[in-house]
Amino acid sequence: LLGPPFTHQQMPCKMVYYGQTSCEQDTERYLDVVKYVFSCYKKEVPLVINTMGWVKGEGLLLLIDIIRLLSPSHVVQMDVCDWKAMPPLTPAHVHFSAGLHTKGKQQSKCKQLGTGSMESWKYLEGEDLSAPQHKLLYVHPEFPRAGAAGEVRVHSSILRDMSILGYLGHLQSPDVGAVLPLHSLVPYQVPFNAVALRVIHTDVAPSNIMYAVNASWVGLCCIPEEVQCQTDGPVLLTQTPICDCLGFGIVRGVDMEKKLYHILTPVPPENLRLVNCLLLGNIAIPNCVLVGQQGIEGEIPYVTSDYNYSI
Repeated sequence: LLGPPFTHQQMPCKMVYYGQTSCEQDTERYLDVVKYVFSCYKKEVPLVINTMGWVKGEGLLLLIDIIRLLSPSHVVQMDVCDWKAMPPLTPAHVHFSAGLHTKGKQQSKCKQLGTGSMESWKYLEGEDLSAPQHKLLYVHPEFPRAGAAGEVRVHSSILRDMSILGYLGHLQSPDVGAVLPLHSLVPYQVPFNAVALRVIHTDVAPSNIMYAVNASWVGLCCIPEEVQCQTDGPVLLTQTPICDCLGFGIVRGVDMEKKLYHILTPVPPENLRLVNCLLLGNIAIPNCVLVGQQGIEGEIPYVTSDYNYSI
């Protein structure tokens, strides 16, 4: 309503860094994240839950899981004119349908009370009555191609890049003037043994972890456990934690001699003191940040055209 999201970013009350643009590879962790974030909702104000656009196959089953877990008062379902694959998400449909990770209630043999075109049914004694009670607001457009996806995939990737660039804009001085390139900004120095590390989306050998972390976008997170390390680090987590994310940053360098990460972030120092975990996901720094570096003589750092396409 106020314009594209990147133009009016705000710090959320509760945030978890999922680390991927699609939850298809790890739906269980996605549901755990949704439950964790929802747990801080105090029900003092209305809450609008903006679900994602994956509503085919397992995506529809996952949506049923989310409706069942969060028990909304209303569900707004916007359909596509010439696509009949998605059923109306009525309370009865959600109640009896199996989700991806939750089971639907079995329709038990009921006692029929009347005959005729309108059938009346009565729940058997002892049957679970905790069926969803949401009101379904169903919108079904009549004109062809309404709601068709089109170039959504390309469009969403551009919007993601714009969100990252908008976030990085907070690193710039509020004074009107030339935009400073990232390599001219002073980073924070963070000792290896002060923060735990975890790559979310893939397995990385410990010997290669610093290659993965260098020049990467990271979530600055806070795990409840104290980070303990007997050596100079790095501290590597064996599982991805579900924990608060306080903001984001770029690891713009790794000093192997002094055992330091160099991190650029607009997160204020009072919040940075709480950060004890860096999560690296499958979210890349926008290409324009790396390719468009100014004042560089010779080859641009981290940019190459000399690589093997078969890798």
